[in-house]
Amino acid sequence: MQQLNRDTFIIRPSEIRDVRELIILDNMIWTEDTTPGPLSWRSREDYLLHTPPGSQLVALQDEELCGYVGFGSPSGMESNRHVCEINIAVHPRFQRQGIGGRLMEAVKSHAAQHAIRKLRLRVLSCNEPALSFYRKCGFQEEGRLREEFYLSGRYVDEVFMSCMLIGGNEDGSHLA
Repeated sequence: MQQLNRDTFIIRPSEIRDVRELIILDNMIWTEDTTPGPLSWRSREDYLLHTPPGSQLVALQDEELCGYVGFGSPSGMESNRHVCEINIAVHPRFQRQGIGGRLMEAVKSHAAQHAIRKLRLRVLSCNEPALSFYRKCGFQEEGRLREEFYLSGRYVDEVFMSCMLIGGNEDGSHLA
């Protein structure tokens, strides 16, 4: 585990130059313990089609990508624009150093600035470290699909969690 150098740690919107490292991190983090199906990008272009620059906040330590939080509209419907679905990944060498928490703070701030009222995510019930982390970040369970997936010889629930933010306008309009 590396030690976090607060002087050279930054969080910024993702850029096209980050794609290679983001793909490597995805391949490392998203396993049967963290996602219901294999995540594989066919090409750099495929990745960019699904995750364009600016759709993530990336954490860098000494210019090395150490984590990200992705965000986007869950449905594309105007009536659902006040909701943002997120996913987060931190490189194993950088875990347990507060990077995930800082990424969560950054995405909450970004979302509130864009009139987002609710952050939501999905997590597998077998991923206890993630469930604990999300609760620590203010997320609460909203629902659960029981035995939704069969992974590694066991049935696993899909857990839906959310965090309400101060942001969004009462009429549901937004700035983004």
